[in-house]
Amino acid sequence: MNPAQTAFLEALRPVLGPKGIITDPALIAPWEIDWRRRFSGHAPAIIAPADTGQVQAVLRAAVEHCVSLVPQGGNSSMVGGATPPADGSALILSTRRMNRIRRIDAGAGMVVAEAGVILADLHAAAEAEGARFPLTLGAKGNATVGGLVSTNAGGTQVLRFGTMRGLTLGIEAVLPDGSLHDGLSALKKDNRGYDLGQLLIGAEGTLGIVTAAALRLAPGIARSATAWVGLSDPGAGLTLLRRLQAASDMIESFEILPAESLAAAIAHLPGARSPLEGAHPWHVLIEAVTGDAHADPTTMLETQLARAIEDGVVADAVIAASQAQSEAFWLLRHSLSDAERALGPAVQHDIAVPVDAMPRFMVEAAATCDARFPGTHASGFGHLGDGNIHFHVRAAPGTDRDRFYAEDAATITRFVHDLVTAAGGTISAEHGIGQMKRDELARLSPERVAAIRAIKTALDPHGLFNPGKLVACA
Repeated sequence: MNPAQTAFLEALRPVLGPKGIITDPALIAPWEIDWRRRFSGHAPAIIAPADTGQVQAVLRAAVEHCVSLVPQGGNSSMVGGATPPADGSALILSTRRMNRIRRIDAGAGMVVAEAGVILADLHAAAEAEGARFPLTLGAKGNATVGGLVSTNAGGTQVLRFGTMRGLTLGIEAVLPDGSLHDGLSALKKDNRGYDLGQLLIGAEGTLGIVTAAALRLAPGIARSATAWVGLSDPGAGLTLLRRLQAASDMIESFEILPAESLAAAIAHLPGARSPLEGAHPWHVLIEAVTGDAHADPTTMLETQLARAIEDGVVADAVIAASQAQSEAFWLLRHSLSDAERALGPAVQHDIAVPVDAMPRFMVEAAATCDARFPGTHASGFGHLGDGNIHFHVRAAPGTDRDRFYAEDAATITRFVHDLVTAAGGTISAEHGIGQMKRDELARLSPERVAAIRAIKTALDPHGLFNPGKLVACA
């Protein structure tokens, strides 16, 4: 710990109390490595404020002592966005103690939750009020509201409800100088210049600390239906999606995965099995949901899927007969990242291209990568309806993990990102940039990075907040 950090901590001890400063290396260690175990760092201490006033005190002291801070919620970043630098030059600022739901109003369709509220707890609180927060993802047991806002998280319900940007009605945040941005009133009209709340969404903690958010709630689920579909190719999947959307406004999730990803999930989950008999090259998981007790998503899916089978669009389909079967279907989907990680080293890409171009991209980009990097294997799964897939290139069996990441990963990533850019897409659809994609963003979008850097410099002139994330340190 350097002298500035020591002075910083001493100044904050009377403010934060014994629970607000953690210096035990054993307690810090789990928070120094990212979820994918690709990035690790060192933080001499964790700062854990309990409320917004304490966050303001922390940030003012950080500026006074010139101490860098890495904001962290559930540490579920997929791009190393919450991992401290390796040299110990930054402390972790944890929002996990700020875990109150301040207000929930199902009638108004709004909840105000602090940054440390875990997504699964937010789901439970909304459900208890007869409403729901319509964003979910595999890390719902760890991901926090602050992290979801700061990365503009997506998930499996973006098709109907959009990303966190669309679900966030207002933000409370502490800016780098310690001043408070109080934007929780969720005004429908407010033309006072730049929208600071929207600027903070997706900023990955580089412009200040999100301390609370006003979020949109949806009506509780009255009836739902879950279907698992087998088909020949992603093009047939998109055809089916268009048919379903034309027939109903109840389609909430439409997830596509190749047979090999399903096989990996089944091998990873004890007792799991394929929802369908027979082999199918591609699979789709569909969720239809309504808040209207008189609407019938099951009948709608039965009718539309039967027609799709008759027309040759779909090879086979099954509709979950119970909540337990629906949950089993979704467990297969949500386990894909863990299952594929268990297969060995891989380069993961969270990319998006225009929806109509995605079916062709999924097939052709995988074949192109396989040909360019012999021995590797590429495939993608994810959110076909919003054009976002997780495109992974796995190393050849037996490849040394460290060598693969040190020597091959960057070359593969550049190749994949060039394919995505040529298709009019983005190299980051929902996971953010973090440190994993920082240099690639600068390579492919220098004008965008120049604007981001200008904003960062204006609000954080000393570069103290989440250094090295999103843009390189000046």
